[in-house]
Amino acid sequence: MTSGRVNPQFRLEDQGITGLENVYYNLIEPALIQEALKNGEGDLGRGGAFLVATGKFTGRSPKDKHVVKTDSVADTIWWENNAAMSPEGFNTLYNDMLAHMQGGKYYVQDLTGGADPAHAINVRMVTELAWHGLFIRHLLRRPDRDALDSFVADFTVINCPSFQADPTKHDCRSETVIALNFDRKIILIGGTEYAGENKKSVFTLLNYLLPEKGIMPMHCSANHADGNPVDTAVFFGLSGTGKTTLSADPERTLIGDDEHGWSDRGTFNFEGGCYAKTINLNPEAEPEIYATTSKFGTVIENMVFDEETLELDFDDDSLTANMRCAYPLDYISNASETALGGHPKNVIMLTCDAFGVLPPIARLTPAQAMYHFLSGFTSKVAGTERGVTEPEPTFSTCFGAPFMPRRPEAYGNLLREKIAKHGATCWLVNTGWTGGAYGTGSRMPIKATRALLTAALNGSLNEVEFRKDDNFGFDVPVAVPGVAEVLLDPRRTWDNPEAYDRQATKLVQMFADNFEQYVPYIDDDVKAAAIG
Repeated sequence: MTSGRVNPQFRLEDQGITGLENVYYNLIEPALIQEALKNGEGDLGRGGAFLVATGKFTGRSPKDKHVVKTDSVADTIWWENNAAMSPEGFNTLYNDMLAHMQGGKYYVQDLTGGADPAHAINVRMVTELAWHGLFIRHLLRRPDRDALDSFVADFTVINCPSFQADPTKHDCRSETVIALNFDRKIILIGGTEYAGENKKSVFTLLNYLLPEKGIMPMHCSANHADGNPVDTAVFFGLSGTGKTTLSADPERTLIGDDEHGWSDRGTFNFEGGCYAKTINLNPEAEPEIYATTSKFGTVIENMVFDEETLELDFDDDSLTANMRCAYPLDYISNASETALGGHPKNVIMLTCDAFGVLPPIARLTPAQAMYHFLSGFTSKVAGTERGVTEPEPTFSTCFGAPFMPRRPEAYGNLLREKIAKHGATCWLVNTGWTGGAYGTGSRMPIKATRALLTAALNGSLNEVEFRKDDNFGFDVPVAVPGVAEVLLDPRRTWDNPEAYDRQATKLVQMFADNFEQYVPYIDDDVKAAAIG
């Protein structure tokens, strides 16, 4: 049985997917919630939010993501970063997953990735869980209902959490699998209920396709000055660095919180919603995001709540520190209706330094910007990936290595060209620790970070005095109105300056050791900007 609105020439049967008992096409939010409740997938929360726990997997499984090694992509995939799967293994996986799905109930959402119609791709999401359909309906972009009558997908994603892969048979690592086949235009996800795999599989797809068109795909948030899309800023950063929080500025218009493209026409959001971390979410510091947690249809993922009152506990991380909410972009009052912006005037690279060494903000030359973009230094924050229980210093190239199918230089060179062409000012912003490393110091005060960003975006920061940092060579402001001067000199925030020096020397060496892998692929000016 099938129900819902769909192109009659592009049903699952037309794609060779048959034998399912019930298929629900393009259900809207109330219907998806009804289905999810009927299936026992979760609970209805305050305001009509949907409360769900994802079981064993409460974060991404990056080591279980595979790219099928076919002739067409063999020379363009960064295989050191992307596990290969044989075409034979994928074909068996596909057939076995479809056999497992026989007689089941599935939900189809026909959506698009990309707010700029010139560069958007059509994606069909086939999900075993109704709430996954609700989630991805928020996170990707929803076509007009009339457009569904002629919708044809460029790529299809099938997500079946109850399916367990066989590593020997399917040429994968474990029972959990995410497999991208660019030739067959299919992505298969099995063995995990964590909803983030849905959106990040599409992001990985766009990260491969767009550079061929001269478009820079970016793991970043973005906003622009109210009424002035020309004044656009992008915020690169891994989960936990503040991408979502810092781009949700009430004085600026939000373009998006996680995934964007930079084309010859400007900046565009890939998505139609936000996926925000909710641990310690504060209604005073982040009122708009907090308000979404009790709005109709918001997906509340892995949060503890009172079974009687349904009150959410924002401090209880017993399920995971990676608790999240997913909601449509229009739940944020100052969100852009078009999700489009101009060419970035400011490029901000967010890092969460668990060593307590980096200053809260530094100005970068274009060569330094490429150096820090390729380095991608940050700390994995607890819960974002399986097994991460406290901040772990790491280098994640392009501030998003798990989602980068191509070599880092492909993205680095694109970014550098666009920064040079459009004259963007680049900043490195540390939202990590000050006054000592993790365990001794404290997190950078968000009020100070916001004040520094405001000054950077309105241009006033360029007018203050800067000093050259002894360790990293970038420019650091000496004094900024509204910010404690001591914060701007990390060494002064430590009780023991010599301990700071030792920690800084250690971090500089880590940067130097990590960057060795890129030296054969970069130009001399970037080599000159290298640290250590």
